[in-house]
Amino acid sequence: MIEVKNITKKYGSFTALDNVSFEIKEGEIMGLLGPNGAGKSTTMNIITGYIEPTSGEILINGINMLKKPKKAKREIGYMPEGVPLYYDLTPKEFVTYMAGIKKVDKKVLKEKVEKILSETGLADVKNKLIKNLSRGYKQRVSMAGALVGEPKILILDEPTVGLDPKQIAEIRSLIKKLGKDHTVILSSHILSEVSQICDKVIIINKGKLIAIDTPDNLEDKVANDNSVYVTVEDVDNKIEQMKEKIEDIKEIKLIKENDDGTKKYLISANGKTDLRKSIFAEFAKENITIFEMKKPDATLEDAFMQLIGEGGDK
Repeated sequence: MIEVKNITKKYGSFTALDNVSFEIKEGEIMGLLGPNGAGKSTTMNIITGYIEPTSGEILINGINMLKKPKKAKREIGYMPEGVPLYYDLTPKEFVTYMAGIKKVDKKVLKEKVEKILSETGLADVKNKLIKNLSRGYKQRVSMAGALVGEPKILILDEPTVGLDPKQIAEIRSLIKKLGKDHTVILSSHILSEVSQICDKVIIINKGKLIAIDTPDNLEDKVANDNSVYVTVEDVDNKIEQMKEKIEDIKEIKLIKENDDGTKKYLISANGKTDLRKSIFAEFAKENITIFEMKKPDATLEDAFMQLIGEGGDK
């Protein structure tokens, strides 16, 4: 359905994407993750045809985006972040306007518009001005615009940002429903949401493809009974010396620097050793204050942070 082949994008001397390749099969819901500046938005913009890569190619249903952009773009419905809408229109007027842009046959235009309004749960508010709708309904209007023209591929950039829990659940349910008839690429800050919705996950960091797998497989890869997360205050930066003090430590990896000055580490053991008693004893001797210690829960967030090597909000 979507083939990204050896895509590189450069802005002068800066490389936003570096030889990225992946495939998304028909009917898959794919999560696209990466910290800010990783190249995630660039990837989405290249797939939609909004910007061109420096090298490589994009195939949409076998159609080359660079050689036949109009034909390829007909296959794509795009919901950008930030809900850019015409607020003085009603949902019905907005979807009708989008149908005109996408050259929907006038003979079936009204029927198609009503179908989309119904699918996205907008039938009851279709004649209200968009500016008077809640944020959740505005997200639905933006998604309705992406559905015009019956695209086979939906690209949704942060579809639940700014929503309350109830609205998030509603949009999440809608995306799952749309995934039955569309191939979906979903970008989200909420990793638990990606884990629940997506069949697979692509992780990009510093312009490079870091991982592509199912959420379950990524979680399993970081599940380790002999590892422990430790959040500490280490004023004198002695934690790296602990590998010499505790011989069963295999690796100490910085996961996140917190705003309060503490740091979160993943400490891995050699063999089947339980490190917790040794960590408590030796860290106390070195005046390293332990704020939290826990076994990995094997969540997508844990996998994400380990793979990118640092904390990230996207």
